[in-house]
Amino acid sequence: MSASRYSITEPVAVNPMGRRGMISTPHYLASQAGLAILRRGGTAVDAVIAATAVLSVVYPHMCGLGGDSFWLIYEAASGQLRALNASGRAAALADTAFYTNRGFTSVPMRGPLAANTVPGAVSGWGAAYELSKKSMSSPLSWAELLDDACCYAEEGFATAPSLSYWLRVNIGGETPQRALEKLPGFLQLFCTDDTGNIPAAGQWLRQPELARSLQLLSRNGIAEFYEGSIAQAVDRSMQALGGPLRAADFAAHRADWADALSVSYRGFTAVSAPPNCQGISALQILNICNYLDIGAMGEGSADYYHHLVEAVRLAFADRNRWLTDPDHVNIPLHELLSSAYGREQAGRIRSEQSLSVLQPLEPGGDTVWVGAVDSAGNAVSMLQSIYHEFGSGIAAKDTGILLQNRGCAFSLDPVHVNCLKPGKRSMHTLTPVMLLEKGKPWLVYGSMGGDGQPQTVAALTTRMADFNLSPQEAVTAPRWLLGRSWGAPDNDLKLEGRISSSIAEDLRRRGHVVRMLDNFTEVMGHAGAIRCHANGILQGAADPRSDGQALAF
Repeated sequence: MSASRYSITEPVAVNPMGRRGMISTPHYLASQAGLAILRRGGTAVDAVIAATAVLSVVYPHMCGLGGDSFWLIYEAASGQLRALNASGRAAALADTAFYTNRGFTSVPMRGPLAANTVPGAVSGWGAAYELSKKSMSSPLSWAELLDDACCYAEEGFATAPSLSYWLRVNIGGETPQRALEKLPGFLQLFCTDDTGNIPAAGQWLRQPELARSLQLLSRNGIAEFYEGSIAQAVDRSMQALGGPLRAADFAAHRADWADALSVSYRGFTAVSAPPNCQGISALQILNICNYLDIGAMGEGSADYYHHLVEAVRLAFADRNRWLTDPDHVNIPLHELLSSAYGREQAGRIRSEQSLSVLQPLEPGGDTVWVGAVDSAGNAVSMLQSIYHEFGSGIAAKDTGILLQNRGCAFSLDPVHVNCLKPGKRSMHTLTPVMLLEKGKPWLVYGSMGGDGQPQTVAALTTRMADFNLSPQEAVTAPRWLLGRSWGAPDNDLKLEGRISSSIAEDLRRRGHVVRMLDNFTEVMGHAGAIRCHANGILQGAADPRSDGQALAF
């Protein structure tokens, strides 16, 4: 637990510590909801469900009931670590002809045609809660986990700066992707009065339609979402608007348990969820770094940034070639994560010259990361997303539920690895991670932010495992981003302003196309971390770039 290395003029965040439980989220109301569940004897799983339900209300630009999620769950009693894939599959009507016959060369980013995959997040809540009851002896009812979310949707909450900002960006914008008020019903979800004004930061916001949907879920369970009135409401709206989703797609959906992927790193075991999410990219970056002397480079040096960025380039080249639904493509996971391949990839990196550029992907990546650890040692690392801010911009009529646009990541090129097919899951940017020591969680962590997720994972891992920074130091420290997050697709190397101009010039000399951003820019994503010390103390961090908190007791 080293002393701070960064200027006192930067945001100061307390390093919360406790023994009985901890949660970290990007919004303080969600963190408080999760902590309340932990205090009542709920499990880490229970706390994450309660927190993400609240986030679905108070952070609707980043996640919601209409999105997807990926989980890592460590069960202390058995020592078992499980991955849960709660991402949705493409609708039965959603094939390439559905779009090409309408004159499209790619899946639209917004509107009803963008909503072509079943929302999986609620199925993840249900599967995780079942595990919590059966294997972790949760004493809480399903309805108790949704109480706070129902309350905030019905009674309202103060609009956070992040939500207010992204509403302003997306209402009245110059492009169809940033003019969501033109989509049916969008403005009515968030306007604060009869004139249609959007809320400024601090203004009170109620979502009565979403409240009714949450209350139905609370009373009737997830069957209401996939087999009941909510699925029927989506069906009616999609038929009226020309979208491909139908009630039958919802009824056919399921969340799936899977074995986690892993690589060794500095005596730890780094674990993440398997494809269709890009957890493999985070693990590949660390596997490459195993064969680089990161500790000798100096944390925050030009050498440090250069070598990590080059590892990212190599991992992303593999991601762009292979990442999709493994039920449709045989992905060589063992080879890609082997120590021999990590050593080979590290050997390609040149200290004084950047590698070739990557083919840019489309922008996107609105997500939340939530982590929790309970008194029994159960731990959860989870991400939930609706892809672009506010997803497709389409809400099923009378439900208040925005539908994701994750399906716009599909390609309409029939030979592309991520080509759209009915029933197929798209490649996903979500990257849940844990770092294990002797089979138990040492670090529970993650970040939102599109391409930035595995890069931030690499930053947090190296800063804590190689340089012994505390969780809050590692999260607060300056970050970089190679590739996309919000905005136009690009592959320049974005650096936060706190990285010195001399380091930026050094990186340019090595061939990087560098762009300087603000000191604490949201483009770098919202990270969080919980460090599990051997003496039982939990030490957490939330990102000063977010509206979040890490809370413990």
